[in-house]
Amino acid sequence: EEEIDFLADGHVATHLESVQQALVAVRKAAGQGALLREGMSVVIAGRPNAGKSSLLNALTEQDTAIVTDIAGTTRDVLREYIHLDGMPLHIIDTAGLRDTPDAVEKIGVARAWEEIEKADRVLLMVDASTTAATDPMSIWPEFVERLPDQRRLTLVRNKIDASAEAPGIELSTATPIIRLSAKTGEGVDSLKTHLKEVMGFSATTEGRFSARRRHLDALDRAMAALDTGRAQLDGYGAGELLAEDLRDAQQALGEITGEFSADDLLGEIFGSF
Repeated sequence: EEEIDFLADGHVATHLESVQQALVAVRKAAGQGALLREGMSVVIAGRPNAGKSSLLNALTEQDTAIVTDIAGTTRDVLREYIHLDGMPLHIIDTAGLRDTPDAVEKIGVARAWEEIEKADRVLLMVDASTTAATDPMSIWPEFVERLPDQRRLTLVRNKIDASAEAPGIELSTATPIIRLSAKTGEGVDSLKTHLKEVMGFSATTEGRFSARRRHLDALDRAMAALDTGRAQLDGYGAGELLAEDLRDAQQALGEITGEFSADDLLGEIFGSF
């Protein structure tokens, strides 16, 4: 290890930034590798009668879910497993999100939020025939604010067969927008293409890591430790605190590589006494 005094100079800040950038690149590649290996979880969410179950049926190409005009037909989580060009996809249909006095429906809504909060991708479905807005914050700010990561959101404008919108995908906005009709099938292929792209689909596997979820968790902890250390260094010139954060990052990365530092080894040796 370097001397603590040396940790506070400009060279360390430069090297630290380089390591942070490298970890970001590794995390992105590893994340795509994990999705390709284990499958991406896609949650279809929205208010009642937005067409969520119809979309599930369109994606699975079978009558997986019961579809009616009655709001609240789907009261529990429905799961289906499909492949898009060999890529595994876990599709999860959820109960319509609304305040309800019905005890059973309340449980369904709670379970829907559990799935939304841990999803790799959330498809927010809206009825294009009754909703003109295309910004999720304008459509449903409470929903967007509750999302753990808004970058994982895709807006799906359904029922274009009843509106004047053309099918397709729009990527010029902060949130991708898919226009489709789950009833007729128009635009569903655009959604499939979009899902493959966010999974990292490519004809080549160059630069891809066959990562597992626990590897991603370890990378996230290492990145968080480096971010904290950088803040300590920039804000307070606290080399001692940075050193601790570097050790935390090293330990997290060691869970992936299987390597142990001298301190780790001593802990393993004396931890059983």
